[in-house]
Amino acid sequence: MADSTLIKGGRVVDPSQGLDTIGDVLITDGLVVSAGTIVNDAPKDCTVLDATGLVVTPGFIDLHVHLREPGQEDKETVATGALAAVRGGFTTICAMPNTEPPMDNAAVIRQVLDAASQAGLAHVLPIGCATRGRMGVDLADMAELAAAGAVGFSDDGSPIADSGLMRNALSYSTTTGLPVINHCEEPSLSKDGVLHEGWVASRLGLPGQPAAAEESMVARDIELAALTGGRLHVAHISTAGTLKLVRRAKERGLPVTAEVTPHHLILTEEWALGTIEAGAGELTAPDKYAPLTRSAYDTRAKVNPPLRTEDDTEALVAGLKDGTIDAVATDHAPHTSTDKDCTMQEAAFGISGLETAFGLVNGLVDRGDMDLTTAIERLTSGPARVLGEPYQSSIGTLKPGASGDVTVLDPDAEWVVDSSTFASKGRNTPVDGITLKGQVVKTIVGGRLVHDLQEAATKGSA
Repeated sequence: MADSTLIKGGRVVDPSQGLDTIGDVLITDGLVVSAGTIVNDAPKDCTVLDATGLVVTPGFIDLHVHLREPGQEDKETVATGALAAVRGGFTTICAMPNTEPPMDNAAVIRQVLDAASQAGLAHVLPIGCATRGRMGVDLADMAELAAAGAVGFSDDGSPIADSGLMRNALSYSTTTGLPVINHCEEPSLSKDGVLHEGWVASRLGLPGQPAAAEESMVARDIELAALTGGRLHVAHISTAGTLKLVRRAKERGLPVTAEVTPHHLILTEEWALGTIEAGAGELTAPDKYAPLTRSAYDTRAKVNPPLRTEDDTEALVAGLKDGTIDAVATDHAPHTSTDKDCTMQEAAFGISGLETAFGLVNGLVDRGDMDLTTAIERLTSGPARVLGEPYQSSIGTLKPGASGDVTVLDPDAEWVVDSSTFASKGRNTPVDGITLKGQVVKTIVGGRLVHDLQEAATKGSA
């Protein structure tokens, strides 16, 4: 007997089809049968989920997640990361290779895939190392990694500083058709910088990273993509200058795509001042002239690339809206409390972002910076397009025959971020205690309900 799920009566928004209508979504045996039409003859014993008053979209795709397993399971595991993903509406996540050991061989790729299969939550797509051991000396065996299931190549967390090596990585990647994803940071410029090189870093007496550290390497990589024909994906862009470079590359017809994180769209360098107290409920930067509080030097706002200026966030929002930026990706980087409960210079870089992503992105919609359909596109068909075929046809869409991955949203729901309730082991978020608008209500993967907000809330109060 067929196993079917019917999601009834929601506003079905699927940018891959230009679909925005009140209707149903029917999934049978893990695949989409129909979306947007009214289903009056549901299969017998069909599971029915009521989505009246809610928004039904393809499952979100995150191109940039750190799951920490193997080797750093105290920070995150594939299972806890996948649970955080589905709570955030993400049905597919791409796992970065900076594990211990790193994902530079088929055995570690298979280990991650096996752990994801056992978890039975979000789809996990591994990204293999670009160089052996992420050491930036010799190329990894890209063909072996691709055959094992890698969907791209990166040394994320470590830039590929050697230009000749980056050229070779892009050249060899053409044999697989998979993108090279560089952490764009010129080490000789970023040095020991912990924040953006600006007035906040100066006020706190901390070394900063100039925008040029990112932009100079992005410019180099774009020219190498032009030289080799290799696919370049620019990770977590953070500056207005980088956006201009990506826009020009696309105008030239180069195979260049880009992503931006929710925190680089919304938060600015001022958040390191720590003058926003937990529970304040305001998603606004601190007053530039306010006296420092005891919570200054907020390590939860330490991320790489660093939070930049308001001019940068405005440019990035515009670039996301006009399509220069292809995707929103969280760069989910969970850490233990000891990684962050220390001085700013000692603290680890990173923000735990899977469970707050939609609330932050929907904030752009709520304040009128973009429409909901555009925001959903950058979370669904946009990242699927970056991955290319066969993923573009199977995820990020509700077309018949696609994987039955669905996210059900309440864009109007307000909720207070409480990191103590995160599924992720990483509680490191600067928006803890802040009120966000827009919540993931249900997440379905392959036709199975893997997250139900009401059920999760009931368990939390038990």
